[in-house]
Amino acid sequence: MSWQFFLLDLTIIFRRETFQMNKDSVIYVAGHRGLVGGAIYRHLQKTGFTNLVTRTHSELDLTNQAAVYSFFSQIKPEYVFLAAAKVGGIHANDTCSGQFIRDNLLIQTNIIDAAYRSAAKKLLFLGSSCIYPKLSPQPIKEEYLLTGILEPTNEAYAIAKIAGIKMLESYRKQYGFNGISLMPTNLYGPGDNFDLQTSHVLPALIRKFHEAKLAGRPEVVVWGSGKPRREFLFSDDLADAAVFLMCNYAESGIINVGVGIDLSIAELAEIVGNVVGYQGKIIYDSTKPDGTPRKLLDISRLESLGWRARTSLPEGIARAYHWYLENKN
Repeated sequence: MSWQFFLLDLTIIFRRETFQMNKDSVIYVAGHRGLVGGAIYRHLQKTGFTNLVTRTHSELDLTNQAAVYSFFSQIKPEYVFLAAAKVGGIHANDTCSGQFIRDNLLIQTNIIDAAYRSAAKKLLFLGSSCIYPKLSPQPIKEEYLLTGILEPTNEAYAIAKIAGIKMLESYRKQYGFNGISLMPTNLYGPGDNFDLQTSHVLPALIRKFHEAKLAGRPEVVVWGSGKPRREFLFSDDLADAAVFLMCNYAESGIINVGVGIDLSIAELAEIVGNVVGYQGKIIYDSTKPDGTPRKLLDISRLESLGWRARTSLPEGIARAYHWYLENKN
């Protein structure tokens, strides 16, 4: 394999400006089969982008550095949406922490470095709100990063994501590489993971209530006390924000993406139960971990750019439930 493509023209200097993607720009969506990547891919298709590049895991193992470098040297994407990641809920994060930190470090390091070396115009990195300290002041501002200890149950995943953020900041500082980092709040929507052992809270609730309704069960048990408060963003709204920021944001540092409103897990369970049509009782198992007490993002930086989410929580849950019904088998 030739490594000549890594010798960048030193006259390429990053300028602080917006980058309007052309409809025929070569755009690589890493993780297009996942919740976030799938939403971004659908949004790009819907808005008329015609030169989208994807690879399944069987076609390209993103933890394999040589394979990733070879792919970038051949395709030379102009824009990269880095949505590929090893993800899961509290149980998965807590029991598979070694796999979470290893795979995420490998995936993001390989893609960021290959994008820089192949002279990509811009890369967008998807992080997570779990990067913030467990007991951050609320709502959480971007500058609260690295100001306190992390939530222990997802520490490995959070550290990997923080490493990706700092890698992009360092590549911008040393090489002038144009990478931006988005920190979305809790996500849900079509293409979500509904496995009760590895999923996040909202899809897990959808499946629990649906199965309880079909079986006629008198009660559903929900992990934790029901008191923690969370913010939820529909995946298609995140996709819209990602494309908007790819074209309109080129600053160093991170930017939060959310809806600016949170609710308790107990309130969420009531909404999900109503959408699914479950009539039974909801029981809370306080022996199970609650995780971070509250996690609401400050989205003033994003709002100042002119973007806001459009999908209400009941509407988004209904759309996610509809997708689940059509794809659960």
